[in-house]
Amino acid sequence: MATLLPPPKRQKVYHGIPEPEPELPKPSPHIVVQFVSEDDGQPLAPSVNLPANVSREGLELLVNKLNTKDDEPVPFAFHIDLPADATNPGAPTRIVISKSIEEDVLSHPSLAFTPEDTFVIRCSPQAVFKVRPATRCSSTLSGHSSPILCASFSPTGNLLATGSGDCNARLWDLFTETPSHTLSGHKGWVLCVEWEAMERKLATGGHDGHVRLWDPKTGKPLGDALKGHSKWVTSLSWEPVHINPSAPRLASSSKDGTVRVWSTSTRRCEYTLGGHTASVNVVRWGGGGLEGKGVLYTASSDRTVRVWDANGGKLLHTLKDHAHWVTTLALNTDFVLRTGPFDHMGKKPQSDADAQAMALARYNNIVSANGETLITGSDDHTLFLWSLFPSRAGASAAADAAERGGKLKPVARLTGHQRQVSHVAFSPDGRWAASAGWDSSVRVWDGRTGKFVATLRGHVGAVYRLAWSADSRLIVSASKDSTLKIWDAKTCKLKTDLPGHTDEVYCVDFVADKVVSGGRDRTVKIWKN
Repeated sequence: MATLLPPPKRQKVYHGIPEPEPELPKPSPHIVVQFVSEDDGQPLAPSVNLPANVSREGLELLVNKLNTKDDEPVPFAFHIDLPADATNPGAPTRIVISKSIEEDVLSHPSLAFTPEDTFVIRCSPQAVFKVRPATRCSSTLSGHSSPILCASFSPTGNLLATGSGDCNARLWDLFTETPSHTLSGHKGWVLCVEWEAMERKLATGGHDGHVRLWDPKTGKPLGDALKGHSKWVTSLSWEPVHINPSAPRLASSSKDGTVRVWSTSTRRCEYTLGGHTASVNVVRWGGGGLEGKGVLYTASSDRTVRVWDANGGKLLHTLKDHAHWVTTLALNTDFVLRTGPFDHMGKKPQSDADAQAMALARYNNIVSANGETLITGSDDHTLFLWSLFPSRAGASAAADAAERGGKLKPVARLTGHQRQVSHVAFSPDGRWAASAGWDSSVRVWDGRTGKFVATLRGHVGAVYRLAWSADSRLIVSASKDSTLKIWDAKTCKLKTDLPGHTDEVYCVDFVADKVVSGGRDRTVKIWKN
């Protein structure tokens, strides 16, 4: 059957009134432009002839296309120096191009330029910070006498905390790459370590069911253990800085099926979240989207994920789509919640209020585009992407759900792993997510839609943990096959292979341009460029 073309568009009929003259766009003069580097005045590209009304974004695209040295597009700022005779003393000596050459330069009040001139545009690349991939092991630190089960760097990246089967947690100084303190007190394996995002406290959770708080500067315990769980502690999470900068509370989840929220100032359990009928494997303290006052997300072996109001512990949602234990959960805001006010600029907050403002700005920057979203991963080999707190204020997920018959629907079901999912993590900018599985693969997904992007193959054993670099360009994975691998998230290819551990690698973390890992061989390894 031949393809039928749609009927032609009807011409507009003007009844009795003359047809208006079509407005012609004002012709824009063509000009010759030479892009030179702000730093050394070297030309970045050959001279080009282009219309004067090309927008600033268009110029940026053009420079990136013509400049073949960088593989990644770089944002540029453009300006033109005014000739010496056209500037009044004390007046600016340059014109910044914010819209287009036509609007900013040709119509500049000094009238120093005509379309006949050659325009020398100075381009200064804007700061795009880039993490260098680690290529070698710079330190192997022994000290733990049992396998290392968890590792986490501090929000500023100066310290590393590890927990081990020898009942101790240890602090390591990442600048000198030396041991700093041993934190002993647990009567069982230390299963999780979690930093408060202002780096004033460190919490550890143990197989003994206790939660302990430590002062990282001195390595001394802050009071006695917080007792209450009847089985081991599976995960810990602090209240975000942008909600409570001065005395954040701490949530602990346990194999006993409960989550306890502790006030760290009074050292009492404020409330317990019952409701799960099996082990709670993960707890995350999220912000709850724009204007949110704090939300707890819990994932459990009873196949559900529950969302609670962090102020009072009211159950908000129960997500029941998984068919097996839910073992891992990640938020698109994890990175900014964990690092609080500290970003790659290295500015120190002057006060709690200052820190709160900095942390809130970083948090809102992530949630303004897409709300606070989460991905849950399960032993049913699948993951789900959920958006419970939309980015537009005033819209409630419950209202959307009511339209669909009262059931909250996931945004997407992420299928493809052939075995259980062991870990999932969002990139710091929230654009991508990566999941690790027992099928030896790492899969990359679009963090906003949940669409499959690529499979990273190369490990020959189960992949246990993942970590993203702070610039969201690199993924590092830790595996049962005793290696770490760094992948390029853009090309989805292996960047570097880091062998060196003599047994399974259980934990990995990425800080600045260092990768830290620990595992069954009882050593902490620090890898760098």
